Amino acid sequence: MNKYNCDFLIAGGGIVGLSIAFQLIERGLSNNIIIFDKEPELGLHSSGRNSGVLHAGIYYEPKSLKAKVCIEGAKRLKNFIDERKIKINKCGKLIIPQRLELDSQLDKLFERGKKNGANIEFVNSFEINKLASNVNITSGRGLWSPDTSVVNALEVIRNLKLELEEKGVKIINSCNTWELNKFKNELIINNDINIGFLHFVNSAGLHSDEVAHKFDVGLDYRIIPFKGIYWKLKEQNPFDININIYPVPDLNVPFLGVHFTPNATKDIVNIGPTAIPALGRENYKVFENIQILDALKNLKFLANQYYINKDGFRKYVNEQAFLGFPLLFLRSAQELIPGLKYFHIERSDKVGLRAQLFNLKKKQIINDFLCLKGENSTHIINSISPAFTASFSFADFVIDNYLLNCLS
Repeated sequence: MNKYNCDFLIAGGGIVGLSIAFQLIERGLSNNIIIFDKEPELGLHSSGRNSGVLHAGIYYEPKSLKAKVCIEGAKRLKNFIDERKIKINKCGKLIIPQRLELDSQLDKLFERGKKNGANIEFVNSFEINKLASNVNITSGRGLWSPDTSVVNALEVIRNLKLELEEKGVKIINSCNTWELNKFKNELIINNDINIGFLHFVNSAGLHSDEVAHKFDVGLDYRIIPFKGIYWKLKEQNPFDININIYPVPDLNVPFLGVHFTPNATKDIVNIGPTAIPALGRENYKVFENIQILDALKNLKFLANQYYINKDGFRKYVNEQAFLGFPLLFLRSAQELIPGLKYFHIERSDKVGLRAQLFNLKKKQIINDFLCLKGENSTHIINSISPAFTASFSFADFVIDNYLLNCLS
């Protein structure tokens, strides 16, 4: 059996785990770090399937953790990207009300954005038409965010991985099984690797609640996966879309609705994602990785959320839960681009799963990032959007509030 010892053992090689390792080294705190991941390569799940949008800090409740780390995190990630000459599309974002009665939401978004320190401004019909001539101008105004950008998320993941390995971080892939010995602070991986650790960091994304439960942490919390299906504009189309076009979101639920996103290389415009309940945590294709019992439990819980209308959940179901049906999806996209027809679009091979956390006891959606402390362990059990954008700043938050004490 191979035996290793480390200061920090990090579960999950997504953007959060990699950023924590990167910041521990950058700050001179430790380079004795091991990252383990169940897949043969990094970026096969949430981080690598990310839309690549670097958000500008508009949507989040002021004083929330998301609001505190998003804008600074975006600047730091852009610097990382620019220094390494990774492709980035600094195209900006237009937010427009898809129906006239949603116009007042623009004022709420503007107020939130300004409180958070976002660079955001109102634009009128003339300015909207210059930004995107085909959009639905319902109220004569919208919001413009010039700082929103798009990158290839996998490129960022791969660059981080290579740099960490060069700095001495050991990354172990294909970790199909692992057993925890809490009394000895050690993990046995694949029955042939023994790792002793000073502190365990759980950044396992879609499976982070399951990992936490093995440490008897966060037992009231459960991740329910939502599938994000994307379509894209066909190569031959009559639209000139070179910016992000977003609808006004329902701020009570964490899903932003169907939007248009040009990719980092400006040759594809993705449309989506949906936010439909998935039948498994890795249920990317229709009949792939279905977890029947978990899916039934999740659907029962979501049906109860709908019945009691907790967190405005009924509105989400009525407007977004069935967008997996092509005609309903098209209708939602047409609220932004009225001239869009079914023959203008095609299914993309891009599919993601959002790890949405719920508190089962309180029957509550968890909208903010959430970290829980265990014995010799830290569990990041809610690191949904904008975790990719905020990754470096969020990593510093985790280090400062959970990891520094174990080094003293």
